[in-house]
Amino acid sequence: MQAIDPLPRKKLPIGIQTFREIREEGYYYVDKTLFALALIEQGKHYFLSRPRRFGKSLFIDTLKELFEGNQGLFEGLYAENNWDWSVKHPVIRLSFGAGVLKTPQDLGHSVNKQISKLEAQFRLAADFKEHLPSRLSSLIEKLHQQNGQRVVVLVDEYDKPILDNLSQPDIAREMRDGLRNLYSVFKDSDAHLKFVFLTGVSKFSKVNLFSGLNNLRDITIDTYYSAICGYRDTDLDQVFAPELPGLSRQTIREWYNGYNWSGESVYNPFDLLLYFQTHQLKPHWFETGTPTFLVDFLAMQHYFTPNLAHLQTSQTLLSTFDVENIRPEALLWQTGYLTFKQITETRPGRWQYTLSYPNLEVEAALNEVLLPAYGLDSQLAYTARSHTETALMSHDLEQLRESFQALFASIPHDWYRNNSLAQYEGYYASVFYSHLAALGLDTRVEDATNKGRIDLALCYQDRVYLFEFKVVDGYELPQKQTPEGHSPALQQLLDKGYAEKYREPGVSITLIGITFSKQERNVVGWETLFL
Repeated sequence: MQAIDPLPRKKLPIGIQTFREIREEGYYYVDKTLFALALIEQGKHYFLSRPRRFGKSLFIDTLKELFEGNQGLFEGLYAENNWDWSVKHPVIRLSFGAGVLKTPQDLGHSVNKQISKLEAQFRLAADFKEHLPSRLSSLIEKLHQQNGQRVVVLVDEYDKPILDNLSQPDIAREMRDGLRNLYSVFKDSDAHLKFVFLTGVSKFSKVNLFSGLNNLRDITIDTYYSAICGYRDTDLDQVFAPELPGLSRQTIREWYNGYNWSGESVYNPFDLLLYFQTHQLKPHWFETGTPTFLVDFLAMQHYFTPNLAHLQTSQTLLSTFDVENIRPEALLWQTGYLTFKQITETRPGRWQYTLSYPNLEVEAALNEVLLPAYGLDSQLAYTARSHTETALMSHDLEQLRESFQALFASIPHDWYRNNSLAQYEGYYASVFYSHLAALGLDTRVEDATNKGRIDLALCYQDRVYLFEFKVVDGYELPQKQTPEGHSPALQQLLDKGYAEKYREPGVSITLIGITFSKQERNVVGWETLFL
């Protein structure tokens, strides 16, 4: 019997954002031209928000090559036989993705440099060098006159000059105002424009950033365009099939899929490509940019971290994002650390969105970097997690208790004295939850409030651990037992009947009731029950 030749492997386009290079150099490419043509056919002015490293820049570059009529690059793609290649449009592409612009002067220099390059490319004289909006407007009008075709404007990372300065609100506001003046050109130049597409990470208020550009269509949570960036499961089967032998599709899905914008869920391209290259389950995407501002912001807000696993909000709150008004849920969602898990129409025209982590990578990595903001030394927190996982592997509940006590004992007393975080009700619950979530295990928040209580399920191999803990002011030992003889924490687990949903053949269930003392700043009560 003749052996079947394996499918040929191609180069992995890790970090490649140039459509021409991918097509000419033989890299894998997931065809997004169906989405591109749909956009062009259905409208003119678009806005798209997606997290970093999700393929926004590559999609922008694909649009550029399409409008410029470079047919040879699209051989075998949907656009090849569905696009009029006889018409070519001049393209203005602006990008703020390179480097960090720290002052309004830096922003002006960046824009001037990009416009100068375009003027040289099209052999046009520079006008209005001292006034950027007028210079851009003049360039658009001249290109229309020169080419006889209306102009295409593509803006990549439209918001990065603002995001890079959120820790300095005054500068961020100046950046926002400068960009608003620049983007206002698109409304006044509409007669000369064929297509406008802006993309970035965040969705700033239209009033404050896109003043007057009322016809800008936001496709961020358009169901049809949910997979406009990122890879779908079908893409793995059809494009990346040569990379799949020997790999667990379920494991890949749990770690890197799950990003959803009201339609089909997708994988993070950067994660998936690096996993194919290294075969290592690591937080590849997360490690490319530690969200320092995000971590500090959540700590400053005294954010109850168990809520990250199950957060309900409205579309209005998700869109509430500006320098003066940043909602935690909007920041987490727009940056990709939370995603849609469920969308419910509560009444006609009113929608409720349930947010959660997209996958294990984000859940584990985000909680790991949150722990230092809550007072834990990074190395000591790592050691405590190792001891916790060892205890879970051997089902050693005494060692598990000791690992939690060591975790809280590692927080310096000076940190408590100098930080107000420890005074808010949800502090102990947040540290406890983030410690377990950082293990990258199947951790499920069943019920959480901001009153310092947490009900949490941890599924590990063939065991389920159900935790409940209470916070007391002093050193209160279990003499305050319930009539059944249990601590209040364990009795609450029994009363709520959490174990019932986890009962199945071959699965053992352990209830653990924990009492924390604010005075002792540690575990003072620990009771377990096997079911």
